[in-house]
Amino acid sequence: MSYLNDIYLKAGIDQELIQATKQIEGELKERFEKIDSISEYNQIKVINAMRKCGVNTECMGSSTGYGYDDYGREVLEKVYATVFNTEDALVRPSITCGTHALTLALRAVLRPGDELLCPAGRPYDTLEGVIGKNDKNTPASLKEFNISYKEIPLLDGGFNYDEIKKAINDKTKLVEIQRSKGYDMRPSFSVEEINELVRFIKDIKPEVIIMIDNCYGEFTELEEPSGLMCDMICGSLIKNPGGGLAPIGGYIAGSKKCVELCANTLTAPGLGKEVGATLGVNRSLFQGFFMAPVVTAGALKGAILSAALYEKYGYECVPTAAEERHDIIQSVRLGSREKMVAFCEGIQAGSAVDSNVYPEPYPMPGYHSDVIMAAGAFIQGSSIELSADGPIEEPYAVYFQGGLTYYNAKLGILTSLQKLKNKGLL
Repeated sequence: MSYLNDIYLKAGIDQELIQATKQIEGELKERFEKIDSISEYNQIKVINAMRKCGVNTECMGSSTGYGYDDYGREVLEKVYATVFNTEDALVRPSITCGTHALTLALRAVLRPGDELLCPAGRPYDTLEGVIGKNDKNTPASLKEFNISYKEIPLLDGGFNYDEIKKAINDKTKLVEIQRSKGYDMRPSFSVEEINELVRFIKDIKPEVIIMIDNCYGEFTELEEPSGLMCDMICGSLIKNPGGGLAPIGGYIAGSKKCVELCANTLTAPGLGKEVGATLGVNRSLFQGFFMAPVVTAGALKGAILSAALYEKYGYECVPTAAEERHDIIQSVRLGSREKMVAFCEGIQAGSAVDSNVYPEPYPMPGYHSDVIMAAGAFIQGSSIELSADGPIEEPYAVYFQGGLTYYNAKLGILTSLQKLKNKGLL
């Protein structure tokens, strides 16, 4: 179709890259159809939950001040609990990000003398300060409250069951499992793998609290890792479940006991879920969750396309283009600072917002090295929108995610390749 060829040429993409993409898209047709079927399943699941919970026009209203009797807020939390197959949920704009949701859950459950266990290796960078890991003197860290921490490195990319069994002891109060890779060139975990680990841990210590960091993973599979024996599942609304429409927020879904603890920690003991004004965002949170399965599908397709194209030009990608997906993140080992900057410049230039901006590496709160971030986003920091980032350190890998539509993700990927090519780095 010549008109498609022409529009990409006008966007600054040369003919070689256009043709390579066309060929690869043909090869990915069956993969994309499978993603569409998962998206359709999840879309109907969300609609069924909204119907069951009685979502109506009144839910789109707003509250101020204390937020007493916010009907929309209450129904939204029922919808989340229904979709994630949990007893209860806390879905609030006052949860500012994924790290905040995780921190809230940790503080709600852990007490002085308890131990936190991470069986999936090193957690995401922003949790290091929360934990007080590596002797970080972060005020109000878990370490400052005499809560100890233990992590079990992965074994060949999988869980080290023998070491996990040895690590669980009388002090082990909470186990945190990170589904996504974070800034690490490792596979992300499937729901099946997480459920297997949960069963293993609960067989050893049934009373232990298990919390899943579900960021970047929502709606990538048919089910979420919550309906079995997980006590809490946490995430950010400016990632997958917000559908690109949520302006802020996070969620914690799980058992009634754990959600109540989290609500009392978020607001105050005795107030819990009864307060918390929504300030006009209910409509965006409902509509974003409605859109989330389709938006996530577009991001997954974009991730697979990026892997296929970058592998064609000799770069290592995790996961590979052929592997199954359990989150929306695509890591590409570029091998140099210069290539990372060029990649991120391309993603920024391919965005609908701030395409004229040139990203630069800089120190960022919560990260242990300079980080470069490209994000042409309508919502600041929205990782479900077109974005790419990574720490400026070995192995000089960039982490690409999002794109509210597949076509935006496709243009961003092509623009990143074009930027590398123009600089003689491809």
